[in-house]
Amino acid sequence: MKLNTRRTVLVGMAFLSICTFWQMYEAVIPLILKHTFHIGDTLSGAIMALDNVLALFMLPIFGSLSDRTHTRFGKRTPYIVVGTLASCLFMLLIPIADQMGIFWMFITALLLVLVSMSIYRSPAVALMPDLTPKPLRSKGNAIINLMGAVGGMVTLILIQVLVPKNDPSPSYFPLFAAVAGIMLLAVVLLVCTIPEKKLAEETAALNGPEEEEESSSKEEGHQALPPEVKKSLIFLLFSVAFWFMAYNAITSAFSKYAQIQWGMTGGSFASSLLVATGAAILSYIPVGILASRVGRKKTILIGVAVLALCFFTGALFHTYHPIVNVVFALVGVSWAAINVNSYPMVVEMSRGSSVGKFTGYYYTFSMAAQIITPVFSGALLEHVGYWTLFPYATLFAVLAFVTMLFVRHGDSKPLPAKSRLEAFDTPD
Repeated sequence: MKLNTRRTVLVGMAFLSICTFWQMYEAVIPLILKHTFHIGDTLSGAIMALDNVLALFMLPIFGSLSDRTHTRFGKRTPYIVVGTLASCLFMLLIPIADQMGIFWMFITALLLVLVSMSIYRSPAVALMPDLTPKPLRSKGNAIINLMGAVGGMVTLILIQVLVPKNDPSPSYFPLFAAVAGIMLLAVVLLVCTIPEKKLAEETAALNGPEEEEESSSKEEGHQALPPEVKKSLIFLLFSVAFWFMAYNAITSAFSKYAQIQWGMTGGSFASSLLVATGAAILSYIPVGILASRVGRKKTILIGVAVLALCFFTGALFHTYHPIVNVVFALVGVSWAAINVNSYPMVVEMSRGSSVGKFTGYYYTFSMAAQIITPVFSGALLEHVGYWTLFPYATLFAVLAFVTMLFVRHGDSKPLPAKSRLEAFDTPD
């Protein structure tokens, strides 16, 4: 059995479109809130957390709805098409509202975009498992994550090119239009090349014999965790929350920080984020090799320690210097070390058919952290000063390191990846 790489790349177009938008959302929306509508950083942080608030209840809803949907186009494709079209339409209203200075129009358009994105995020992620035989899903997930990373990098490049450096109130319409165009093109390619219903039926037939194995493990999946394993799980989940609070504080406020604290102009701040993303992609394979030799926990501890050191170093810069990009490259490497190994540690503690439940634990803690941290860090930015951003991130990275020390389970040393591609396997 061999993975159809071409097909999986085309399936990944949906996830590419999602990541293309979210990278722009994280980078540009805080600038509009601050410079156009003069929103304080605390309220701005709350607005930036809206996507995660919506995700907590809308992603399961639309994921479940798509499970029960049956059309001649398949289960996921209708949601992907409708969600993408609606997102692209409402997205273009955001820069228009920005130029006109109409806040109610801006916030309405933003909410409509976030709801539209929620319509197809879960179906888009679920499409790959639907169309990939179970033994090949690790490789398939690797390709999907790579496609998402490519989407994020494309957006960062567009920001550098399309956002004027010396304009105090630039028009973001060209950027939003370019991102909408990429999203539409990606989904058109998906729909024209992937006959979902046919391929899903073929894949289900291949998966047939394994369904019995899942059913036989169902009773095991409902067994209670031993107390010592439960304790490890709790500490691991708090570690997940802490490092997401550290990392998301930087990503959700860095565009503002770079302009106000370091004096960067236009879209030049995107260069550091681009370096971090590129370094993360390049480090997946070395990180996978390291984890196979020293274990997941040690690899995560190394990653968290480096992340804390990088954020501490970032606090020492009072103006932008090219060496900042070296720091951000290390941020990307350390974040890859954390992400590649943390999700497998969580599900390693699951029993039988409870993998989905433990996956839910992971996303609940990570999303909750991304709801809380923009508000907390935003309050510090507004009421104490922008210098607090990197110390704030450093503090939570240190807390993550401490709680991770108490994790005693989920650290079975993984076998070396059978192919280079498997080293990229991380949760979407």
